Amino acid sequence: MALVTLPIRAVVFDLDGTLVQTERLKARSYAQAATELCPHRVSEAEVIEVFKEVVGLPRRQVAEHLIARFDLEPAARARMAEFDVATPWEAFVGVRFGYYQRLIDDPDTLRRHRWPRALELLERARTEGCRTALATMSHRPQVEQVLTALSLQESFDVIATRDDVHAGKPDPEIYRWVSDRLGIPTSQSLIIEDSVAGIRAAQAAGAEAVGVATPFTHHALHASGLLDPDHLVDDHDRLLATVNAIFETRNTPQENV
Repeated sequence: MALVTLPIRAVVFDLDGTLVQTERLKARSYAQAATELCPHRVSEAEVIEVFKEVVGLPRRQVAEHLIARFDLEPAARARMAEFDVATPWEAFVGVRFGYYQRLIDDPDTLRRHRWPRALELLERARTEGCRTALATMSHRPQVEQVLTALSLQESFDVIATRDDVHAGKPDPEIYRWVSDRLGIPTSQSLIIEDSVAGIRAAQAAGAEAVGVATPFTHHALHASGLLDPDHLVDDHDRLLATVNAIFETRNTPQENV
């Protein structure tokens, strides 16, 4: 008799906002850069609220969204030569990167921003024999810096960054890339994400996904309607129980009747 479901053999994690609250640090860096460039008075809190609309998207889309919202193009254009770039959005990213780099250069800052339950899930998945992978829209140098600070360099069988793919989330390319290198179909992967873009990418790749809401993504995740309530975690202390329930369904043999 055929089995109803295929077992989960891999757990794939997003990084920013899922394992560590670097989305908070990214938001601060974009806000600081925007207030530096903005031609009129704007608070960091205002920029952070707008950042929530694009959290999880590639940096170009984030930068262009903020530039348009806060009229940053003239000031960013004036900084293009400074950063040796061809577009205002790249200059804005250059300004923002200086702020972000200062934040993540402090390992203690990164350790204070860990999500303990997600890291506990990562360790449990490895202990129980699942393959593990990281799939993030951050670029590799920053990813390596974060993983080193959190002592996670050896915690993944595969690490995929923005540098490994052509298209960013919500395109499913990064999850298909990870699947190819794990040698495990996306249909047998469970993906842990915190953003709408990440959930869309996971589902488009054919994987089951769990959304872990953060202060930056809570409203958008709920409003998207992408996930059933039993796959959407508001209280991080419920993450392990949520994943355990999915494993019990997927990894307990059941026969067709």
